[in-house]
Amino acid sequence: MDAVTSFVLTTVLSLLNGAVLGFMHRDLPEQLRPSAQSWRIGTLLAAGGALLLGLQRFMPLALVLPIGNAALVVGLNQYWRALRSFTGQRAVQWAWVLPTIVVVAIWWFVVMQPSLSARVVISSVAWLISIGGSAMTLLRIRPEDDSRSRRVLLAVLVLLAMVMLSRALYFTFGSPNEQTIVDPGSWVNGLTPMLVGALPIIGTTAFLLMCSDRLRQQWERAASTDHLTGLSNRRTLSDVGAERVSQAKRLKRSLSVALIDLDHFKSVNDRFGHAVGDLALQHVATTLRAVCRREDLVSRQGGEEFVVVFDRLDLPAAMQAADRLRAAIERAPVAYQGGTLPITASMGVATLNANDVTLDDVVSRADQALYRAKQGGRNRVES
Repeated sequence: MDAVTSFVLTTVLSLLNGAVLGFMHRDLPEQLRPSAQSWRIGTLLAAGGALLLGLQRFMPLALVLPIGNAALVVGLNQYWRALRSFTGQRAVQWAWVLPTIVVVAIWWFVVMQPSLSARVVISSVAWLISIGGSAMTLLRIRPEDDSRSRRVLLAVLVLLAMVMLSRALYFTFGSPNEQTIVDPGSWVNGLTPMLVGALPIIGTTAFLLMCSDRLRQQWERAASTDHLTGLSNRRTLSDVGAERVSQAKRLKRSLSVALIDLDHFKSVNDRFGHAVGDLALQHVATTLRAVCRREDLVSRQGGEEFVVVFDRLDLPAAMQAADRLRAAIERAPVAYQGGTLPITASMGVATLNANDVTLDDVVSRADQALYRAKQGGRNRVES
């Protein structure tokens, strides 16, 4: 297949990928739409740039080459912008300098000092910068957002960057005989159309899979998280708790549970309203997360009840940990409407023993201890 046909085919496939992304745009959640929009614009620009480069024999080079190369660079910048938006980062503003430099430099080496080698090196370096920025964005992605689709897209970007570097070195130190990139005679010209199409075609598929993975993670998070406080919900407490109990028994490690109930919380809702009550629950959840260790499982049992599962803590250590939680809640009143609302909590603590089968067995004893804490005057810890 000759280079012109390859460029045209790449354009058609890129446009089809852009169309698919356009059809799916409304089905994406609001937070993913900006990145998807940037990716679609990048795909359309890449398609337009590829078409211009493929048809350069039929148009004035001084016009088509600067515009075609600039379209490709802007398209790559849009991919970079899309990935930064996807990962919650701001766009790199200075990246827009690249297309300006490309337009001026390509025009110069078409009109003033014709040189295919210079044009290819300039465009390759500009590609390399944008592709490298996109790859670095994917490398810095949060561990919870890692996925196989991210690794596929990263591999495509790294491969493209390596070929762009090889392309620039070939035209810098080699002896090319071609006058344009659509002339036959070198592996570089044969490979360029495929490179132009690789990111719009393979990359768009990987990007859509990344969006799908993000949606799946959000659904899983929603199913496992209490919507008000952001803590683990009862379902997660049951599932993860069963794993923790099994592991503790297998490894013969300590495991303790603190059952936490906010004191006189009904009166808070009655006096100040449920909005303030919700604010208090969120405030307590934040306090618990801040004081607990990373390995502790903090969850909302329901209403004003919370459960903390302490890994590797026996009863004395768990009592101390629970009392730190109690003191932290007492020291941090809820701020609202220019005032403060004091909150205290009663806690019951129990430790896994040889006769326990499930986490509910431990929680049941912690509930009995919580009852004693309330009977004993509240704002205290009992076991």
